Amino acid sequence: MRKANLYAVMTAAAVSMAILSGCSGSQTAATTAAETTTVAETTAEETTAEATEAEEEDEENYDTGDASMDNTRNQDEIGENELLVVSFGTSYNDSRRLTVGAIENAIENAFPDYSVRRGFTSQIIIDHVKKRDNIAIDNVKEALNRAIDNGVKNLVVQPTHLMNGLEYTDLVNELAENSDAFEHVAVGEPLLTSDDDFKTVISAITDATKEYDDGETAICFMGHGTEADSNAVYQKMQDMLKEEGFDNYYVGTVEATPSCEDVIAQVKEGSYKKVVLEPLMIVAGDHANNDMAGDDDDSWKSQFEAAGYEVTCLVRGLGELEPIQQLFVQHAQAAVDSLAK
Repeated sequence: MRKANLYAVMTAAAVSMAILSGCSGSQTAATTAAETTTVAETTAEETTAEATEAEEEDEENYDTGDASMDNTRNQDEIGENELLVVSFGTSYNDSRRLTVGAIENAIENAFPDYSVRRGFTSQIIIDHVKKRDNIAIDNVKEALNRAIDNGVKNLVVQPTHLMNGLEYTDLVNELAENSDAFEHVAVGEPLLTSDDDFKTVISAITDATKEYDDGETAICFMGHGTEADSNAVYQKMQDMLKEEGFDNYYVGTVEATPSCEDVIAQVKEGSYKKVVLEPLMIVAGDHANNDMAGDDDDSWKSQFEAAGYEVTCLVRGLGELEPIQQLFVQHAQAAVDSLAK
């Protein structure tokens, strides 16, 4: 592997570890608590397993589309050049095909000399799709082993992550651990990295929602949110939207700040009668269908309706938008170009 490319991977890993440094807690050395801890962990694991199983059973009430229409891209006969597209994943079959699949197709069209393959980071999603649809999707380790077994020499990895957060950090670290198996390795940037990236995404989402921009509608985007410092991308997106003159566009998150309550408070400062909700996520999976557009009292839709607004939900992922697909192509191109340096 060329030194420059290994340096790029390790530098990204170092930056990511710096983000993580504030999250680690102290460990106890008290041996008398070991058995109690083991029992507690076992109970917690069993509770989590039961909750996961219940969620999976509940998901069967949803029509997520035909899994057989999606190309899982886990074929062998890769060749020497591989472009591995890594995503968190979703068990919503139609959304997976229209978002992740569309991004993979765009990358394949742009790089005819590379074999495009898929890797998901969520083992829960992989296992659920396998159990429900009998469709096998590689996790990152399996995808890397497939590349090694096929004799790949030049590996370019393009994540479909929104930001340089915890998942991106984990990916970079895993690639660094396996870098010696390839001659050259390069990693592409997440969607929102440079200011130009933010401008491209803003242009894409405002153009896709311009039919609702009628002066009396607040257009609100729901992101996931993270405990990492990278959560700042949501506030930056909000600030840049305002700078671009999109005063009726708002950004919030499901699991961090700004929260739904924060967004509602901002919307109430205007004279809006209607609200449009759309996920600021690559895919339209569980968060989009339930946390945003669901009928439970705590969904964004229900909370905005309770606040007196007429609500329209656009359940589509960012990956469905052609400008977003092409932005990932640009990031992959930069990673491919780095191999020649």
